[in-house]
Amino acid sequence: MKNFISFILLVAVSIPLIVCQPREKQETKKIRVIFDTDTNNELDDQHALAYLLFNQSSFNIEGITINTTSSGGGIDLQYAEAKRVLQLCDADTFPVLKGADRSFQEILPSIDSSNYEAKEAVDLIIKMAHQPATDKLVVLAVGKLSNVALAVAKDPSLADLIRLVWLGSNYPEPGEHNQDNDTLAMNYLLNSAIDFEMVTVRYGKPSGTDAVQITKEEVNTVMPGLGPHIKNPVTGRHGGEFYCFGDYSVSLFEHIDYHGDPPARALFDMAAVAIVKNPSWAHVREHPAPLFTQGAWIERPANTHKIKIWENFDKEKIIQDFLNSFPNKEE
Repeated sequence: MKNFISFILLVAVSIPLIVCQPREKQETKKIRVIFDTDTNNELDDQHALAYLLFNQSSFNIEGITINTTSSGGGIDLQYAEAKRVLQLCDADTFPVLKGADRSFQEILPSIDSSNYEAKEAVDLIIKMAHQPATDKLVVLAVGKLSNVALAVAKDPSLADLIRLVWLGSNYPEPGEHNQDNDTLAMNYLLNSAIDFEMVTVRYGKPSGTDAVQITKEEVNTVMPGLGPHIKNPVTGRHGGEFYCFGDYSVSLFEHIDYHGDPPARALFDMAAVAIVKNPSWAHVREHPAPLFTQGAWIERPANTHKIKIWENFDKEKIIQDFLNSFPNKEE
């Protein structure tokens, strides 16, 4: 019996001790994103960029690329406005690169040259799309699609590496700013194999981002003082000096028209950022990629290339999350 007990003890001490370790808390995987914007167009681009910058726990921002549409002046003014927003959000560390001033069709013949218009923006998109990663690079485009189309034309392999989320179109109806500023760029991408997601605008309709509005009362009550306060003031595009984005927001709204009763203004582009952060804040459906020709959408039901169409946005949750994303107001 004594020998048996000794044998049991010997076996017990020879077995490795298994200790239950607490599970490490899993970090939420950040979404890699390039923000492609006509920042000086009106005021939704600025709010979308600020929202993105204040959500770096969700996004890994690889850079900001600039384009020009028919409002807000040329590429230099669009670039300057992006830099203002970065400074006001105390985030002036991200690369901001100039892209297409003209259209895709006008620039395309020169893309094999050593230096062409939009090269800086195109090179960044290509470089970041090819970075080793388990997920595709999200190109969050909230202006015309010239930069993205040029990048895919320059490097067709990007069609398999990019998730394009584009704020644009009144689909299935015509007549939307971003679309009309470079329809050929949009059609080029619809004809490619790129992962294309259309975040609809739909002016005057409850199903598009036009319904994601902030009221004049909310702007004047909630926005003043929001965001980090910087030491050196930034001169706004309408003049004045500003130390935080919230105060600059008020100035932007003072120089634009409100619509409806109560008076409100849509933050189209900001909603596009929101649904990438939380897809449950809108409905999405697949659809064979159409084309836009001669002022109308042409359906192609046999097309095997499917795009995603975003609609029916949860305005309350999106606006509330936008406001909650700002760092605490500094006195």
